[in-house]
Amino acid sequence: MTEVVEAKNPFLIALGERVRGLRARRGLTRKAVAVAANVSERHLASLEYGEGNASILVLLQVAGALQCSLTELIGDVTTSSPEWLLLREMLSTRSDADLRRVREQVSVLFGTTQEAARTNRIALIGLRGAGKTTLGQRLAKDLGYAFIELSREIEKFAGCSISEIHNLYGTNAYRRYERRALEEAIQIYPEVIIATPGGLVSDSATLNEMLSHCYTVWLQAKPEEHLSRVAAQGDMRPMAGSAEAIEDLKLILEGRSAFYAKADMTFDTSAQPLEESFQLLRARLRAVINLPL
Repeated sequence: MTEVVEAKNPFLIALGERVRGLRARRGLTRKAVAVAANVSERHLASLEYGEGNASILVLLQVAGALQCSLTELIGDVTTSSPEWLLLREMLSTRSDADLRRVREQVSVLFGTTQEAARTNRIALIGLRGAGKTTLGQRLAKDLGYAFIELSREIEKFAGCSISEIHNLYGTNAYRRYERRALEEAIQIYPEVIIATPGGLVSDSATLNEMLSHCYTVWLQAKPEEHLSRVAAQGDMRPMAGSAEAIEDLKLILEGRSAFYAKADMTFDTSAQPLEESFQLLRARLRAVINLPL
């Protein structure tokens, strides 16, 4: 007897893709989200693959675990007022390049962007192991700028390590510390190189703050290069299951790449040795912004 396979509902498929995308952007495993949402990992997997017709309460729990609104989870974040609806209609057919120009003009309109000051603050973004700290320290020394590793500033604010912040207070608290640390660095240092945590782009408010006040550079590297550099720093955990770690890394990168791409410049650090990377990055920065000799 031939088994009849029921076609998946397009809405559930799209919903599952959004859940996977949000999870990847935040760098969370399925197990971590399932625990935070108080649902089974199997139930969450069914939801992600468009096979589970989840109740509204389960969706609320998943949205809470992913730190997003239910409207964002189901695909509509622009229904709060007539103006939002009118803006959505105007912008719905525009390209990503057009939308970027609109965002930049809005920043100028409301005074959140001051170009001269922005280019004296350089923020390095990207996954862990991309070279943000190593290259950032060298750039800062070369330019005579301050150097800030934002993760260390977050720990100062919280009075404990990054892992302890997550374990004791949760991801939402960590994001608040992260934004506070960035805001203070921008306020205190007119000339600074900032090495940011890999997941900073997961929070749109913090990302906007950075893009408005810093010239932003996305440091890229191959997944294998990321893992080998992290291991070289003394953290051997990723190498215990390197094949799985690389797949996880690719998934996280896939979820974040569109946000990393909002940077003013993209630079591949795995294409050449460290010294050559530094010289090339230094030259590229000097070619596009007014840096001291």
